[in-house]
Amino acid sequence: MLRLAAKRLTAGTASFHAASPASSVAVGRRFYHERVVDHYNHPRNVGSFEKEEAGIGTGLVGAPACGDVMKLQIKVDEETGKIVDARFKTFGCGSAIASSSVATEWVKGKQMEEVLSIKNSEIAKHLSLPPVKLHCSMLAEDAIKAAVKDYESRRASANGNGKASP
Repeated sequence: MLRLAAKRLTAGTASFHAASPASSVAVGRRFYHERVVDHYNHPRNVGSFEKEEAGIGTGLVGAPACGDVMKLQIKVDEETGKIVDARFKTFGCGSAIASSSVATEWVKGKQMEEVLSIKNSEIAKHLSLPPVKLHCSMLAEDAIKAAVKDYESRRASANGNGKASP
């Protein structure tokens, strides 16, 4: 529905959107920033890794109030601790899908400690989310933290002790 409404509203206004990077697209009574619409229409890194594959961490989070569910997976280079790839699957609104897509882009190429500093407020600001959609960026932050925690606990189990090795 969001895609159809965005196409109808942007038909004939492509030059306006190209010239105005801070423009918004009206969908119903809400306005979605063009970055939300872009990540919804062209989500990055959709999919999943094999759960049992080495170097994978999975974060599965949800918001019972709205029904959004987000699964974010990271693939970590075990030697360097750098996240080399990320994937997501999200069931939810356009803002939740856009937040997931942005989160996967932002974690790739970063160290584990570095991604833990990504805050929902940064994602929300980047996507210009309205206050009613801030829970979507909160889910993305929680999914990142859950994926890192899962990776570390799986690594600790593989090492045969209760702590992950450096």
